[in-house]
Amino acid sequence: MKPQELVLIGRPGCHLCDDMRAVVEAVALPLGFALREVDLTQDPELEARHAFEIPVLLRGERELCRHRVTAGELRAALRAAG
Repeated sequence: MKPQELVLIGRPGCHLCDDMRAVVEAVALPLGFALREVDLTQDPELEARHAFEIPVLLRGERELCRHRVTAGELRAALRAAG
């Protein structure tokens, strides 16, 4: 069975992205989720949509959080997203 994928949209050098990645690695990866990171500077459409709203964490098409997330908030978002 393929793990469910979370997508972290951000950019290199973004400290908020680094912080969110650390929370995802601590909370979601042990639960069996996979993490894929997307550099929005490589995708003009994503950059236009999220340039000032990063990081953004998605599960499928559903946005789980943006900017900052705590471990408790991420756990709750993952439960709510089913």
